[in-house]
Amino acid sequence: MTREHLLAGQFGAAARLSPKALRLYAEQGLLPPAWVDPATGYRYYSPDQLPRARLVARLRRLGLPLARIAVLADLSPQDRALELRGWLHAQRSLLDDRAAVVEAVQGSSADTGLAEAVAVREVPAVKVLGRRHRIDSTALPGFTAAADRDVRAHLRASGLPADGRRYTFFEDLITPDSDGYVEVAVACAGSVEPIGDLHIRLVPAHTAVYLPVPPGYEDLPLVLRVYDAIEAWTDARPGVVGTGHPYEICPGTGTRFDVAYPVTVH
Repeated sequence: MTREHLLAGQFGAAARLSPKALRLYAEQGLLPPAWVDPATGYRYYSPDQLPRARLVARLRRLGLPLARIAVLADLSPQDRALELRGWLHAQRSLLDDRAAVVEAVQGSSADTGLAEAVAVREVPAVKVLGRRHRIDSTALPGFTAAADRDVRAHLRASGLPADGRRYTFFEDLITPDSDGYVEVAVACAGSVEPIGDLHIRLVPAHTAVYLPVPPGYEDLPLVLRVYDAIEAWTDARPGVVGTGHPYEICPGTGTRFDVAYPVTVH
């Protein structure tokens, strides 16, 4: 230690960091003191650490987690700027997604024509080959495309037709902010062995309330109105009770895909 070293309080004041923040960053290894007095436990910092401390404080104001800040703080200024521009673009996209969902929720009550197209059908049992992962909605398109490709490739390699309908089962509500389990599966017949993370299961016969998704409603956020319409239709009929997770089936009934809910009808 030299005379130029600063006590934690002095250093925190110079860096505009609270004592609590300074202790946290030291504990996380993000901004450790230059020297700790073994007799008193006082923490001392070098003036050379002030640029890093101020950088950490600015990055923390962006709401970034400490683990991400630790990586960014060790990058060159050019690489850090590149990473932050990418982060900012992702944040803008996330905000746009949230705004679109708000608009979809506000407009859902106006889509009375959707509820009028809801119907009920009996669905026979079907064997499927599929993949199940935990993802958020931003990963859904890529996951769906990859699972569909891999499942159909394995069916063809097994000498079976690979033209079955695709099912996407949603076990949880997924959004840009929250993940959940999604299964993408293809209907198949004949003998096929599971491989890797591909599994085989039987979707039991059931009654389904469904709605063919009209053009223009296939993607987020408008597809949420399709789900809202089915749920509103079901809620308005006391004898219809949901019994399982919703799913999408492609191709649909004269459309790209249908949205369906397993139900019982009393």
